[in-house]
Amino acid sequence: MNEKLCMFAGQGAQFPGMGKDFAEDAEIAALFKTANDVLGFDIAALCFEGPAEELTKSNICQPAIFTVSVAAFKAFQKKFPDIRFKMAAGLSLGEWSALHLAGVLDFESALQVLEARGRFMQEACDEQASGMISIMGASAEQLELLCEKSGITIANINSDTQVVLSGISSGIATASIAAAEMGLKAIVLNVAGAFHSPLMASARIKLSNMLADVEFKKPTMPVLANVTGKFHSDKPAEIKHAMLCQITESVRWFDCVLEAKAAGVEDYIEFGPGKVLSGLLRRIDRTLRCANIQDLASLESCAKLLDA
Repeated sequence: MNEKLCMFAGQGAQFPGMGKDFAEDAEIAALFKTANDVLGFDIAALCFEGPAEELTKSNICQPAIFTVSVAAFKAFQKKFPDIRFKMAAGLSLGEWSALHLAGVLDFESALQVLEARGRFMQEACDEQASGMISIMGASAEQLELLCEKSGITIANINSDTQVVLSGISSGIATASIAAAEMGLKAIVLNVAGAFHSPLMASARIKLSNMLADVEFKKPTMPVLANVTGKFHSDKPAEIKHAMLCQITESVRWFDCVLEAKAAGVEDYIEFGPGKVLSGLLRRIDRTLRCANIQDLASLESCAKLLDA
């Protein structure tokens, strides 16, 4: 059987109705109840019913996507109890899901961290008007020139053809004009602010203070780190430091996928809402086998990939 990687998407993948059919199972329904109790509000109702505007708030969508991703993984485990994953990965918020499922921090702690992380990031967004812009097909030299002209920085390296830049709003506007002059396709993203940039410094400080009291454990399987594109250390203190760096530094998703390929992974299964990572994977290498599990229907269709 092929080597497999489980992967988890980040903020922006949420939608009303996510996770609802998984909760038809009593064990998974209990997972949502635990999330409600830990957070002190009805995260299950927000996942299942919305409204979308509320679900989009960072301090809500981060624990919500995490909970649905864990629910999807649990549903998979129940259907395919013999399947084992060689490693785990996640994009931004999704890296926390990967770390939880690798045993680094427990479900309750991860929920509390992600509610606070979302809140701290939103507070950082409110400090200064900022944003993100996606650039397609740019060379390394063009990206360097765009950043130099606009004063913004690289936030996400999603593939060899798609990079996202972050910075103050005036810098995003400058980059948009400069990209058009270079003949590059650029899309200003509908986000609250400049994630994965130095403008998130205050969020990093606040999260650092909170994480001082959160226990991290040695991972039970390798987890890829966004900030390096390599595997996390097995030392809890170093993992914690890397997750703080992730708030203000670039997410190297492209490098994470290349590292997984080099380690022999052939099957990539995305757990949770949306198909963002499956889409990025196809951009990187169309020969890789991938699937997304976000509901019972996609769980059923996953059997072909698993040779089941």
